[in-house]
Amino acid sequence: MDAFIEGWTAQHGATRDQLLPLLHAVQEEAGHIDDAVVPVIAKALNLSRADVHGVVTFYHDFRRTPQGRHVVKLCRAESCQARGGAAIEAAAAQRLGVAMGQTRADGAVSLEPVYCLGLCAIGPNA
Repeated sequence: MDAFIEGWTAQHGATRDQLLPLLHAVQEEAGHIDDAVVPVIAKALNLSRADVHGVVTFYHDFRRTPQGRHVVKLCRAESCQARGGAAIEAAAAQRLGVAMGQTRADGAVSLEPVYCLGLCAIGPNA
């Protein structure tokens, strides 16, 4: 991954504003953003590890562990919860055989929480 990051920054630049594009590129290449790559990215862009870690953990679209081939995202925002989201979550977890926030052992499916899909009027949403 070090060589990938080095090549990417050589092509696109090694400035602070390249953090999000680089994180997306790393995730596209590796499937997720492993904790071990955070210091490599930080060094490449002259940022602190905390800066990179903060961005990775803030945005829900960045995955820190490998995800399944299929990803089911269930809204956990207040509106969806008030409209029966917990029942949908329980049914999905049982049917798919995986707990919320986890990937099934065979790698087939991940069940991920999201907070607002923007469809509050017709919730609960997946």
